[in-house]
Parts: sequence; structure tokens; C-alpha cells
Amino acid sequence: MLKDYVALTKPGIIRLNAIAAFGGFWVASKWDIDWLLLLYMLIGSALTMASACVINNYWDRELDTKMERTKNRALPTKRLNPTGVLIYGIVLGIIGVTVLFTLVNPLTGWLGLLGFFVYVVIYTMWLKRTSTWSTSIGGVSGAMPPVIGYCAVTGVVDEGAWILFALLFLWQPAHFWSLAIRRVEEYRAAGFPLLPVVKGIPRTKLQMLPYILLLIPTGILMFAYDYVGYTYLIISLVCGIVWLVHTIMGIRATDTTKWARTNFLISINYLMVVFLIMIADTNGAIG
Repeated sequence: MLKDYVALTKPGIIRLNAIAAFGGFWVASKWDIDWLLLLYMLIGSALTMASACVINNYWDRELDTKMERTKNRALPTKRLNPTGVLIYGIVLGIIGVTVLFTLVNPLTGWLGLLGFFVYVVIYTMWLKRTSTWSTSIGGVSGAMPPVIGYCAVTGVVDEGAWILFALLFLWQPAHFWSLAIRRVEEYRAAGFPLLPVVKGIPRTKLQMLPYILLLIPTGILMFAYDYVGYTYLIISLVCGIVWLVHTIMGIRATDTTKWARTNFLISINYLMVVFLIMIADTNGAIG
């Protein structure tokens, strides 16, 4: 049962977003780290994200029975009581937001609430069931972690916060659509109007391109505003170009499933590498 409750929080998503939040914090701190503040920020943001993920699982429990990827989760299989799961999610959210408001700063609390609202209300309850725009607009919530980390230090939303927001916001659609292309028939059966379901896979591949292309200038802007050094600039450009080229190759790929799987892995590695180098090369530490 404990394992099921942990799984409801989607640990993989939390882990990836925690790295992003850590990266935002580190960039703003410029190696002058308030470790206790960092700990409070990570706890508060992780619990807030966990809450949103739990409530997402609660809300999607009926539709999850229709998808191979999700049908064995705790709620579709009735291993957990829905009411108990909802209470669990709400409690996690209350604790997480309280930590952000009281132990970090009010701005991070409001950013946490904004991310929670967009993910739970705008994305899960509304757009996920009604519009192909769910992935793009829902990306606002996924872009909050590095901004929360950054604003935990600065207390203001400045150009650094906006660049970090753009990085995560632009990364998400192509990342998620790579997964959706592989699972397109499952999403169709479940009734989710995702872009590959409604507009088709060729259109989805094309629509990935502007998002990935616009990622490349974010690395340049991070360097131009003196948040990072040459090492980050070069590696972020190389990673962005590699991802862009592979996505372009997908337009004529004959094995779409294999291409989408590789594109998905590239997207994950892109984010991991970019944020790890960002942390290491903050303010030109290794550049």
C-alpha cells in the first residue's frame, strides 16, 4: 500500500522537476548557497508537485482504466480508496504550499499555487479532455519548478526567472508528444484529444519543431545575461541542435515508434544535461 501511495505522486516527474528547481536556485545563488533555504524550497515544491500529481491520478482514475500504460495503477485497480487518495493529495498540497509561503518566501508560495492551479484545474480538469492545447498550456505548470528555485533566492521575477520559465515551457510539448505518438491509440481509446490523436502524427512532428528551435536561444540568453559561462553555452547549443536534427529526421522516418522512443529519450537527456551543466557553470564557474 505504501508503494501505491508513493507511486501516486509520480516520483519520476518530481525527481526531474526537483533537478530543475535546484538548478534555478543555484543559478540565482551563484555558488553562495543558503543550504537550509534550499532544503525548504525543495521540500515545499516537491510536496506541492506531489499533491498535483495525486489529484491528477484521482481525477483520471476512470479514464486510466482504458490505457495499457495506466490501467494497473492503484486507483483503476481499486487497490486504494478514491476518497482517501483525494484527502492525501489535499494534505500534501497544504503542507507544501505552507512550507513555501512561510519558510521560503510568499512569492514562491504564489508560484507554487499557480503551478498547482494550472496543472489540476486548467490541464487535468478542463483542457486534457477538451483541447489539443492541453499540452502547451499545461506546460505553464511544468515550467514553475526552476522559477520557484530561482525566486526562492531573488524574491523577484526578473529576466533570469523568465528565461528559466521559457526553457521548461518550450521543452515540454516535444517531450510529451514523443510519448503520445507511441501511445496514440491508447490515448484515442481513452478519449484524450491530444494533438497526434486529433491532427495526426505528421502534423505533430511538424509542430514539435518550433518549440525545439526556440529552445536554442534560451541557452544564448542565459549566457548573454551572465548567468552561465561558455561551457553551458556550447553544450546547450549542441544538445539543442542534436534534438532539433533528430526531430527533423522524424518527418521522413519509416519506423515512427522507434523514432518517437529515441526522441523521447533525447528530450529527457537534454533536460538533465542542460540543468547539470547550468549548475556546474553558473556565472562561468567552468567556462
